[in-house]
Amino acid sequence: MGRASTRLHSGLPGRGRPERDAPGLGVLETALPNRGLPGARDPLAEARDRFLAAEPVDRKIVREPILASWWRSREWRIAADRLDLSYLGAPDLDTMLARSAEPVLRHLHEQLDGQPISIILTDANGLVLRRLTGDRELERQLDTIMLIPGFSYAEDVVGTNGIGTALESGGPTHVFGHEHYAERLEGMACAGVPLRDPLSGKTVGVIDLTCWRRDADPLMLSLVKSTADQLGQALTETSNGRDLRLLQEYTRACRHTGGIVLALGNDVVMLNDHARRALSPADQAALISQATETLSAEAVAAGVRGRLRAPGAVTVDLPSGAVARMFCRPVGEFGMLAASAETGPLADGVVHVKLVAPATPPSAETIVARAAMALPGLVGSGAAWRRACRLAEASYERGEWLALEGEPGVGKLALVRAVHQRRNPAAPCHVLDAADAAHDHDWLTQVRAELLEGTGMLVLRHVHLLNARQVRTLAGALQEARDAESAPAGATATQGLRVAVTLDRAAARADLAGLLRLFPGSVAVPPLRHHSEDLRDLVPFFLGKLSQQGRVTCSPAAMQLLLRHTWPGNAAQLWRVLKQVVQRRRVGQITPEDLPPECWTVSRRVLSPLESIERDAIVQSLLDHGGNKIRAARALGMSRATIYRRIREYGIVTPDAS
Repeated sequence: MGRASTRLHSGLPGRGRPERDAPGLGVLETALPNRGLPGARDPLAEARDRFLAAEPVDRKIVREPILASWWRSREWRIAADRLDLSYLGAPDLDTMLARSAEPVLRHLHEQLDGQPISIILTDANGLVLRRLTGDRELERQLDTIMLIPGFSYAEDVVGTNGIGTALESGGPTHVFGHEHYAERLEGMACAGVPLRDPLSGKTVGVIDLTCWRRDADPLMLSLVKSTADQLGQALTETSNGRDLRLLQEYTRACRHTGGIVLALGNDVVMLNDHARRALSPADQAALISQATETLSAEAVAAGVRGRLRAPGAVTVDLPSGAVARMFCRPVGEFGMLAASAETGPLADGVVHVKLVAPATPPSAETIVARAAMALPGLVGSGAAWRRACRLAEASYERGEWLALEGEPGVGKLALVRAVHQRRNPAAPCHVLDAADAAHDHDWLTQVRAELLEGTGMLVLRHVHLLNARQVRTLAGALQEARDAESAPAGATATQGLRVAVTLDRAAARADLAGLLRLFPGSVAVPPLRHHSEDLRDLVPFFLGKLSQQGRVTCSPAAMQLLLRHTWPGNAAQLWRVLKQVVQRRRVGQITPEDLPPECWTVSRRVLSPLESIERDAIVQSLLDHGGNKIRAARALGMSRATIYRRIREYGIVTPDAS
């Protein structure tokens, strides 16, 4: 760490007092905990108690970043009187971040030998990867509060703390004593700095120093910043080597292979000129998505085998109608993997693409019809949605029983019905809802009857609502039907009955593993926020169903509001909103003022009934007063500070003040 680090080290607990000209001293001096007479009540502790009691807090006592974090912690309903953490599994230390950080952390640990300070490295989600502590008493305390590898210290898990709050704020953060939201952490002090990918700028983790509150020192933040700079340099050196290797392989493929060539790495995508000329933007996006998925699957498999290898050729149906054969070749050795929040580990790779069946240039009318009706009664051309449709169709063609998973309202039932209608339109489609099983004791009897005598398609909705006993009974009935289907001729079960289930695994009341083993085809139907571009198709499609075709349209300004909303209720929520709008606007163009208050927010959090009422009142008052917040607050009997806070909490998109 050199001379500068030695100087910082001399100001740590147990090594004398810090020098007055030490970097960062003036910033942190006022934030140190109250060290007055024994038994004196700390004003910060009193302020925290007032906040937890929903009473006004003196902003001169609580720093603004801490107060903002307290508000977030309350919004996330974090328990202040206990720690509610779950072990997430052994962390993956074979990542670029962990490998790059190891020598830096080891060197710092040697410098701090014997000091009551712990060095902690986390990933971008606050999951603790490494912890190095030179003091046994402190180490036992950290074990007690579960600040150990495999546990997450994200702010939405434990509330205000140096790790999670640094991730939320995006900058250096120190949290001392009573500034913590959870009481169990009040005896600690911590300082954290986010670590960023040198190429993309994305946050990849946090470096944190934690000690006892009594030992909190102003130079902690300076030291952790210095360490973060060293880690950034280490990441840069590692990243440059990886990307240089990928660039060399990509250049070699372009020179020797010819045709369409892509390269995928850690936030790096490269396409040659042939790819740009031969593929539309939609086709390019589809190929990149499929290649990412294929390389991610290979990276996971490599974790079992211990080495990377080239997957087989993959056939891809492109949005333009073309069919492509894709050959992925991983670059580098096992362990040189990128991390993706969506797909998990990703091996760097070079992709060679051959067009097996080029698309014929369709007319404009054909393009509209193809985008609007990929399957009967469905619309959408987003890559995530089209992939779910493609997987469901492929599973149906193979004769597999199908499980469709996803959040409420994403269109699971609509998708399975559409696939069945396209592939076997003459056969019936029976739907039984597991929500009825709670009050209808004959529900499982109806299922057995359909399995024995039904034809066409049987859809069992919401199976996640079944309790453990009902899940076991249903699994037994399905297994009997499956066995009878494969029995010799003369068996009583109807041959060829297709069965599908829909579920939201996150809301399951019982373990569904045994049941789902009977459904080899499993399709994850994406939430609307993951293919929000399809709103441009869904809105006119729904409006056409809700009113006479063309009588009600959506203005560009209203569409922009709809596109900004995150739709926690998915397509079902969009249908309900448009139905509500059409009841008031029967002809003409929908304007932003026609949309209900929920469309004026961008928050993903589902509000309580009381919060929804308050949000609606604020939005309506803002509309009534042309976006003027002061007049809107006065009309509602709110203070200006309250309405500003509520606008921020609810993610309200305010109209322009006139």
